[in-house]
Amino acid sequence: MLKIGVAQADFKLADREANLQIIRRLLEEAARAGIDALVLPELANSGYNFESLEQARSVAETASDGPYVSLLRDWSSTGKLVVGGLCELAGETLFNSAVVYADGRLETVYRKAHLFANERNFFKPGSEKPPVFAWHGQKFGLMICFDWFFPEMARSLALRGAQIILHPANLVLPWCQKAMLTRSLENRVFTATANRTGIDRDLAFSGLSQITSPIGELLVQADGMSDEVVFAEVDLNKADNKWVTKQNDLFQCRRPELYDDLLVKQEK
Repeated sequence: MLKIGVAQADFKLADREANLQIIRRLLEEAARAGIDALVLPELANSGYNFESLEQARSVAETASDGPYVSLLRDWSSTGKLVVGGLCELAGETLFNSAVVYADGRLETVYRKAHLFANERNFFKPGSEKPPVFAWHGQKFGLMICFDWFFPEMARSLALRGAQIILHPANLVLPWCQKAMLTRSLENRVFTATANRTGIDRDLAFSGLSQITSPIGELLVQADGMSDEVVFAEVDLNKADNKWVTKQNDLFQCRRPELYDDLLVKQEK
C-alpha cells in the first residue's frame, strides 16, 4: 500500500519567503501523517497570476538548484517522493514545470505542454511527452493543470504504464475535479490533483484537492479554502486491471486505426 497525499495552500504572488514558509509547513504536515508520496500545487514557489515577465523571473529557480527544490530534495531523502510545481528558469527561458524528487535526488522534470490563458505571456510550452517513471516498483505519470482538458494526455500516460497520474494544478475553471473522475475511469488509473486556494489579483482558485480511483471513486477531497494535506492509502496494482467486463479489456479493445484524426492539427 502507498500513502499518497495532496497538499493545498494560498500561495503568495512573487513572495519567495512566504511561499517557502508555506511549503515547509505542508511538508512537515505530510511527514507527521506518514505520507509516502506527496503532490504540491502548480507554481508553488512563485504564485501564479504575474503582472510582468520581470516579476516571474524574480522568483524563478532551476530544477536542480534553489531554496525551493532544496526543500523538496531534503524531504524526499528519507525514502519518499514529492512532486512540486515550479516556476523554472532554464537558461534564459521560463517554463511552468513540475519537478519530482525521490529518495533525495531529482527524478524527472516535466514542462507544461498546454499553457492556459495568460501563461503564454511568461512561459514557453514544453515540447516533450509527460513522463512516466518508476519508483519503488510502481509506475507514476505526471501532468500539470490544464493538461487535464486534453484526454489524450492522460491516455498517453496510461498506455505507457502509469498506475497513478500526479497532477499539480492552479485551477480557476469549475470542471476539473469532476472531470478527473472520468480520466480515472476511462484509463483505469488513480489520479492525485493538488490544487491551490486563495486569490492572485483577479483570479480565484478552487482548492478541492483530491485523489481518485481507477473505478471513478473520489477517495478523498480537501475543502475549498484550507491550507491542508489530505491523503489516501492505495494499492496501485489495482490500476493494472484494465478489464471493464469479462470480455472487454480497456486497451485491447481500442481501435487506433479509427482514431488517426486525433493526430491532425485543426485549422482555425
